[in-house]
Amino acid sequence: MTGTDQERWQRIKGRLRTELGEDVFTSWFARMELETIDKGTVRLSVPTRFLRTWIAAHYSDRVLNLWREEEPAFRRLELSVRSTALRPAPVKPKVTETVPAGAAPGASYNGVGLRPSVPFMTVHEALGGSPLDPRLTFDTFIVGRSNTLAHAAAKQVATSRRGEPLMFNPLYVHAGVGLGKTHLLQAITWVGNGSERKVLYLTAERFMYGFVSALRTQTTLAFKEAVRAIDVLVIDDMQFLQGRSTQAEFCHTLNALIDAGRQVVIASDRPPADLESLDERVRSRLAGGLVVEIGALGEELRLEILKSRIAAACALHPGFDVPAPVLCFIARSVTHNGRDLEGAVNRLLAHNKLTGQPVTLEMAEREMRDLIRPAEPKRVRIEDIQRIVARQYNVSRADLLSSRRTANVVRPRQVAMYLAKVLTLRSLPEIGRRFGGRDHTTVLHAVRKIENLAGNDSAFADEIEQLKRQLQD
Repeated sequence: MTGTDQERWQRIKGRLRTELGEDVFTSWFARMELETIDKGTVRLSVPTRFLRTWIAAHYSDRVLNLWREEEPAFRRLELSVRSTALRPAPVKPKVTETVPAGAAPGASYNGVGLRPSVPFMTVHEALGGSPLDPRLTFDTFIVGRSNTLAHAAAKQVATSRRGEPLMFNPLYVHAGVGLGKTHLLQAITWVGNGSERKVLYLTAERFMYGFVSALRTQTTLAFKEAVRAIDVLVIDDMQFLQGRSTQAEFCHTLNALIDAGRQVVIASDRPPADLESLDERVRSRLAGGLVVEIGALGEELRLEILKSRIAAACALHPGFDVPAPVLCFIARSVTHNGRDLEGAVNRLLAHNKLTGQPVTLEMAEREMRDLIRPAEPKRVRIEDIQRIVARQYNVSRADLLSSRRTANVVRPRQVAMYLAKVLTLRSLPEIGRRFGGRDHTTVLHAVRKIENLAGNDSAFADEIEQLKRQLQD
């Protein structure tokens, strides 16, 4: 590579800056470098796979044409991802993934040439999509009373076509651990694999990582353009979305997608109103679509899940057999969530294959001992506490949230704050926000006040216990 080649590259970058504007040029081309020119092939490098794939899909023809205007002998353009480590001035092409000019976003690259793959997956990976489990499809999802609505809503979203009116947006699914949220979200994504729509599945953690990486590499405009070009954005574990700037970007992305008629699907372990760490505008927008809860797994559904898992295990391990009484015992006893059922099947399989002994009821009772947990207490919400306390003391919920300091309001408000502290996992600042934006010291004072009163007045203590039972039954 000669000084003349570098002069050509500087002229080409100048033309790109003029044609595309400063913001677009800075996002896409400012960190692109000329590596080598060899036998009519121009090799350029960028710092990330995301930039490489996006530029190959959207700008490679234009860049190659600019090189041909400089020298008609240039016939091919290759993009590579260079190492992030400090390195000497490049004189040879890196042993990296390369993208021939004009390659479609649906190709995967290995430095030799195109290797055909699923178009959807390259878009998914290029944008930093979270890993997908091929087992989590609609075909393997067992439908029961507790998840019928969530399954139907997810399937409707998955089978919609581009340009069709959206029935509900966003779709928000919430449930406890191991009840099928992630299964439904990944099933939606796999269906999108075979459609004309771009579907991207991200955990909240992956979304945060992508945004922070874009800030660090000064490619935030590229990140925003890429995410907002998605037809169906699927976000899992919404409760883990943290950081003011990240939440603000998610809010803008959510609004942009919904306003543009793009589908958004979100899952969390709690309803939107209980995501205290999120900005109120985000919670309001999330609650504006269809909010669906997946309930606890009933015994019949647990039995069907077990039968499905056993059948899958038998297909891989002929001779593995679980008697019906053992299945019924596990379905009746292992009640916590679907992951515990999966663990139970794995234990039976391991015992059978590693010891050569058949699966028996006695063995299952012994092996499942730690999976048989006491029934999980009912999850109490602050809204329920406020409603029941307001009814008990003949005040309104608005009174509890107000700044009124009369005795008939202060005592019920303190009781409600105390119950929120002892019956939920919410922090003192979160409880204060849910009671009209009060400071955490106000909540702490209320908790100590009620503890002292209950310790000195048995009738009042009984009253508090009665309220607890109402909330937990």
